Amino acid sequence: MVDNRKEHFNPSVKLIKKLCDRRFGIGADGFILLEDHKAYDFQMVYFNSDGKPSSMCGNGGRCIVQFAKDMGVIKKETTFYAIDGEHDAYIKNGLVHLKMIDVPKAEEKNDHFFMDTGSPHYVQFVSDIKKYPVFEEGKKIRYSDKFKKKGTNVNFVEKTGKSEIFVRTYERGVEDETYSCGTGVTASAIAACLSGMKSPVQILTLGGELCVSFKKDKKEGFTDIYLIGPAQRVYSGIVEV
Repeated sequence: MVDNRKEHFNPSVKLIKKLCDRRFGIGADGFILLEDHKAYDFQMVYFNSDGKPSSMCGNGGRCIVQFAKDMGVIKKETTFYAIDGEHDAYIKNGLVHLKMIDVPKAEEKNDHFFMDTGSPHYVQFVSDIKKYPVFEEGKKIRYSDKFKKKGTNVNFVEKTGKSEIFVRTYERGVEDETYSCGTGVTASAIAACLSGMKSPVQILTLGGELCVSFKKDKKEGFTDIYLIGPAQRVYSGIVEV
């Protein structure tokens, strides 16, 4: 996460890939720039760990809201711009509430759901998720004939309670399982709703706990979708490149 309001950082694929490397760089699943925007409080520019610009990152969106507050860019509420458009957010009781884009429709297939929550997501319900081979099965789906051209994120979900699910995600661009994916848990919560759950849906990931609230319209869409969870600073520093 870099404050780039003065545009002193000129990213390249090689540099971002190096910084995100967990052995020879800082180590990260993604790289985010906070930049000025004429019409909004700030702009979020996101790159995957492969160094390439990517679609929306939900957890990154929550993190940049907290980062902007820490930097004095905002107070407790904000409207900022990301690759998928405008986002409202606010911080309350230590949790960042990030409004996601509306989902007009989720495709429901025999064994999975597919939708765009700012990024494309394939959602499949499984059992015994803690032992599920997420990397192997996720990679197969991500590189299948249907998705290999543009790619997709793949979420495996297990229902663990009346309004609770456990989500594990294979992310394109990282090309591995990540500990948590914001747009992925959002898609998983919507899939859970289509499978009988009501808002809000509590979500457990390997990286921690999140919550997704939403409204289901009279047709097939979802509005007022909020991704809710903490955003904790783990370190700050200076890196020479």
